[in-house]
Amino acid sequence: MAMENMKRAEMKEQIIQYIYIVIGATIVGLSYNMFLLPAKLAAGGISGVSTLLYELYAFKPAMTQFAINIPIFLIGWITMGRDFSWKTLLGTFWVPFSIYLSENIPVTVTDPLLSAIYGGILLGVGLGVVYKGNGSTGGTAAIAQIMKRFTNLSSGYAQLIVDGVVVITSIFVFSLELTLFALLTIYISSKAIDFVQLRTSQTKLILIISEEAEKIQGIIRDELDRGLTKIRTIGGYSNEEKTMILCVTEQHEAVELKKILQKETPNAFVIFINASEILGRGFSIDKYYGQKL
Repeated sequence: MAMENMKRAEMKEQIIQYIYIVIGATIVGLSYNMFLLPAKLAAGGISGVSTLLYELYAFKPAMTQFAINIPIFLIGWITMGRDFSWKTLLGTFWVPFSIYLSENIPVTVTDPLLSAIYGGILLGVGLGVVYKGNGSTGGTAAIAQIMKRFTNLSSGYAQLIVDGVVVITSIFVFSLELTLFALLTIYISSKAIDFVQLRTSQTKLILIISEEAEKIQGIIRDELDRGLTKIRTIGGYSNEEKTMILCVTEQHEAVELKKILQKETPNAFVIFINASEILGRGFSIDKYYGQKL
């Protein structure tokens, strides 16, 4: 029975990941047709190559991306084996498919600054959702993976080289100004990817050093209903032994705790830190093992 439930849970998780990939790849396609292509921003990747070829030879971007991705995927499948999963296949070809479906979308933005900002955000959100589904959109990311396998380059450096070639080429096709906007798009999209994957503004890591540790422990337990960890510390100035409380809360809980601590223990030394992503009970899974009565 336990094995059957585990298999069901794994299957459910796989389905959710495939849904993430489809939704994310669709958003990537929309960002291309709404912002990047109309503004002539070749923001790296196969999409950047298709933008250049559209400008030079009027090749349809969706067909260009299909044509380029097929040999890249086959080479990757042969050289990388299992690293190129069905999720990579789905992400690789769903992006050009969504570009094909939305190529006549009536809502477009041609201003390069607006396209760099909002196109970068939308592109990053789409890629972030794909990555949350453990997928990939193929393209230059696949090329970078292949380069990494046969060279001593890191993944990031290999990706930078591949995308850099595309962006630099756009100087000769468009202009230096549009190339700079394309670089801005890449930067904004990278920040949006981090936000989607890590949700940096949602949770806070709180470090509290105080002589009233027991009182603060009661506040966190009774007022916030959160767990905590106590760590023995020694003051660097006084050499006195104290207790540091480590606690992770949601954003609104951190605000509430700050107000309470300022009122109840104004001498406490408190640090609030943005937490990237919290895994475990109370965050990625239910707070309680059962219903709290």
